[in-house]
Amino acid sequence: TDLTSLSGEQLRKIRPDLQMIFQDPISSLNPRRAVRDIIGEGLRVWGDRSTWSEDRLDELMEAVGIDPRFGDRKPHQFSGGQCQRISIARALVLDPKVIICDEPVSALDVSVQAQILNMLEDMKARYGLTLVFISHDLSVVKNISDRVAVMYLGKLCEIGDGDVLYDKPAHPYTRLLLAAVPDPSNKHADIDETLTGELPSPIDPPSGCRFRTRCPRAQDICATEEPQMQKAGEGDHWVACHFPVL
Repeated sequence: TDLTSLSGEQLRKIRPDLQMIFQDPISSLNPRRAVRDIIGEGLRVWGDRSTWSEDRLDELMEAVGIDPRFGDRKPHQFSGGQCQRISIARALVLDPKVIICDEPVSALDVSVQAQILNMLEDMKARYGLTLVFISHDLSVVKNISDRVAVMYLGKLCEIGDGDVLYDKPAHPYTRLLLAAVPDPSNKHADIDETLTGELPSPIDPPSGCRFRTRCPRAQDICATEEPQMQKAGEGDHWVACHFPVL
């Protein structure tokens, strides 16, 4: 479904299928409302859609690791990790098809990050969810993703199976991203290419390939023609580059 072609009532009807978990778990919750009311607000707007209902909110809170006895407390009485669990319950209550996760663990401690990521994996399997997981943390992306897309200045550079993309990156930007990971066992650390220049303005991006002003492999064609997606090796691996590493 092309969401950009929808408007009015069509768009309104599809919104419950698309939910979101925000980056800052505390500021994304209304500080004046009890967490039970925050989680159940979608049901009060849309009614019981399938899995959950008002009388099953306790089960949903337990599913995300929040004791239902504390449902009358306000968000400031919970830790950051607990607030993110509340945000996940709020997203699940309408039984969505897709949940957009906007850096949902970047504001949390490392130990809490692992708990939240494990819970998202469990929820994905249990409720048949599709997660669109946005993150700058490459290790988190690798662990949680089935398919990975790399973007630069709003354009897709490379798409593929997570393991394949991390093992054999084809786009220069992807290669440099992976080479920058501070890990002694990083097999991409010996890449002899370097990132140069400053990040261009997203308002006035470069012509042709948007990465060309910083790319060590750029040539004249990169300034005049925008690269199109092409197959990169076997399987579901695609790259938008005139001179990919294949």
